[in-house]
Amino acid sequence: MYKSIMVPVDLAEAELAGPALAAAVSFAKISGGTVRLVYVRSLIPITYMEFVPADFDSEQQEDAEAKLAEIAAKVDLPSEQVSAKVLIGSVHGEVLAEADASGADLIVIGSHEPGMLAYVIGSNASAIVRRAKCSVLVVR
Repeated sequence: MYKSIMVPVDLAEAELAGPALAAAVSFAKISGGTVRLVYVRSLIPITYMEFVPADFDSEQQEDAEAKLAEIAAKVDLPSEQVSAKVLIGSVHGEVLAEADASGADLIVIGSHEPGMLAYVIGSNASAIVRRAKCSVLVVR
């Protein structure tokens, strides 16, 4: 059974994480495993850096950590079985790297009906499914 479960969360569409979190919690309860929530912040292009305040990056990090911690606090598991981490970079690249680094044996991703742009350039969920070294469950 799955012992180390990762759930990528998009804080801009946090409601998509609901079904994924529910599935992850179910697996964790059965196996006594852990659930790790991950949010990936986008890099700020260097050309924009001169237009943002000096503390912009740290404020964004703190805000993301607080929002992710709020979601983690509502997970129906003991606190020692839940963790959260905010990363910076490309979503699928960082999720896959964190899954490898943390030893995740399952990634549970919330998904929605893709728009035309996702068909043209692909979605993060599909990139994770194609490249993950562990099992991936996509939940709608």
